[in-house]
Amino acid sequence: MEGNIERFGEFAKDYHSVRPSPPAILKSILLELAKTARLKLVVDIGSGTGLSTRYWVDVADRVIGIEPNDNMRSQATATTHGQAIEFRKGLSSDTGLQAGTADLVTCSQALHWMEPKGTFPEVARILRAGGVFAAYDYDWPPTTGVWEADQAYVECMKGLDELERKRSAEHMVHKWEKHEHLGRMEESKCFRFTKEIVVHHTETGNAERFIGILLSQGGVRLLLKSGYKEQQLGIDKFRDRCRDLLGEKQKEWYWSSRVRVGVK
Repeated sequence: MEGNIERFGEFAKDYHSVRPSPPAILKSILLELAKTARLKLVVDIGSGTGLSTRYWVDVADRVIGIEPNDNMRSQATATTHGQAIEFRKGLSSDTGLQAGTADLVTCSQALHWMEPKGTFPEVARILRAGGVFAAYDYDWPPTTGVWEADQAYVECMKGLDELERKRSAEHMVHKWEKHEHLGRMEESKCFRFTKEIVVHHTETGNAERFIGILLSQGGVRLLLKSGYKEQQLGIDKFRDRCRDLLGEKQKEWYWSSRVRVGVK
């Protein structure tokens, strides 16, 4: 899984500046499922630049982000303050944490890069009885309110995805389909209860953020790194289209998140 780990390391700062924060309602839902008003320990696996890890600080005594990529983890540490939160090197299948200590284990936009046969037993191992696992992914792109911009994103990504699939096969990078997450959780027999929940939240954005979101996709960055030019990938046309349609003014966008939960 080395290729999976390394694919995001070289653009940690860009990733951090454009990706969305978790939806506010997620706290209420997961605290209720965990049957507690305050969490003693939250573990965020695949914590990246820490956006999804810092989210839990105000409702938890302690938060630990587990991230194997050194650049991502360094970015998280540099932008995080406070003694209640820390970042450690580790894998979803080998966190190095004590068994039965976590109230909540989360995974934001990363479960599709994690080998499930090792990940789910490790999550169950570190969760307390009645603890909750929540893996959530955003629908791409967000709904900008300008359908032509949303369409331009989808059309650009179609060609990029096809090229990226070919490259991934050549470089032994493996990705598990997101729509199959819940089924794999059920099949693992690690959880007493599983369910998918869809939640929504808003953030603001403009043309530059929308362009940045496309460029923050790991496959896109790897294609550029491997020698493709923006003109070859259609990114130059996408950039111009977004600037015409969305402009510089910040506008409210709608994000949808698919949350797969499992109760130990």
